[in-house]
Amino acid sequence: MKLTLEDEKRISEAIRAAEQKTSGEIFCVMAAASSDYRFVPIARAALIALAVPLPLFYFTPLWADQIYFMQIAVFIACAVVFSLPGLRYLLVPRWIKRDRASVEAKRQFAAHGLHLTEQRTGVLIFASLAERYVEIIADSGINDKVSPEVWNKAVKAMIEKIKQRQPVEGFLEAVRICGEVLAKHFPPGAINKNELPNKLVVM
Repeated sequence: MKLTLEDEKRISEAIRAAEQKTSGEIFCVMAAASSDYRFVPIARAALIALAVPLPLFYFTPLWADQIYFMQIAVFIACAVVFSLPGLRYLLVPRWIKRDRASVEAKRQFAAHGLHLTEQRTGVLIFASLAERYVEIIADSGINDKVSPEVWNKAVKAMIEKIKQRQPVEGFLEAVRICGEVLAKHFPPGAINKNELPNKLVVM
């Protein structure tokens, strides 16, 4: 899903408004997908192809070399069909999608330096659209005062909006909720530095 400049501006403004009330830092990342899952179509096609020879051997007069070529044809056909983007993601087990998306969220947290803020008060709001996965990762300075369960409201709101194909509204709601939590536990100091860009990174 492609965002407009106006969409990105709305999210940037929401982050800026939230950070005016807290010393915490909010950073947003949206991924179209956390993996291409190329191995899944191949694995599924291989399983189906392995089942082809037995019934053909017992119930048809085909020779072994004919069955072999049919097995190859079935494998290729299934691999091509299962590789279609709309079908590929449906074939991926849910636990694999969650695992890949969670790993990507943690990678983005480190890649954008959220662990390098002065007071360790960086918060990542991460969404992966293909997996309909949302994760909020807070640095150690925040985790000392705020349990991970506190972010569940923001996560649920974002997932609901992603299901409705409204990721921008999901980010806006999540930023608002996270901003309220941070304002409560981490009010702005005398010098409220902006250590991270107020923007959405789209992958």
